[in-house]
Amino acid sequence: MGFAELKAALQLAFRQCLVNGAPLSDRQQQILLESLTTTLNLDPASGNPLTLLTPEERQALLVFVRQQTAQNQDWKATLLNDWLQQQDSGRVQFLREKYGVQWLQQVEQSHLAVYDEEETLPLSVGDRIEVNNGLWEWVQTTGPCQREWFACTVVGLKTSPVDGQVTGTVRFDDGAEYEIQAMYDWNRPNWRWPNPAR
Repeated sequence: MGFAELKAALQLAFRQCLVNGAPLSDRQQQILLESLTTTLNLDPASGNPLTLLTPEERQALLVFVRQQTAQNQDWKATLLNDWLQQQDSGRVQFLREKYGVQWLQQVEQSHLAVYDEEETLPLSVGDRIEVNNGLWEWVQTTGPCQREWFACTVVGLKTSPVDGQVTGTVRFDDGAEYEIQAMYDWNRPNWRWPNPAR
């Protein structure tokens, strides 16, 4: 069993803990994942499969992901279909030839977001993100109420037919839910992808 399989097994255990009413905190999950990394003698940064790519390869992948997203296509499914049908994947053909399916299965949205300077990657239900208290209270750079970040899971997304703005619903680890208006517009500074290396 490799790192990816062990990590997936741990993440399944985290979800089962949540479902059974005994969720682990983000810090506890982080400690367990770091222990796995240390036990396998891996560099913590290697938790992100994109670290294996050259800068040019990463850029080609990010461009491909953005193009597929703009066409409402799942980029992983597109690649897998190309690979299964022995079709050329264009500028990202190197992924098949050099890294393969196991590498592709390890890549998550949060991994891409680390390198995507535009952070244009869309959210999906089930994604883990962090939101800050600027959503529900007045925060300042300096002062009594400063910005704090809280981990949560996206449990709902809906797009307004009137203005196209996306409203998201997130669930915190304690079960509380919060609705965020204009996720990609004026509330974009109030959420971020978690750093997978943390």
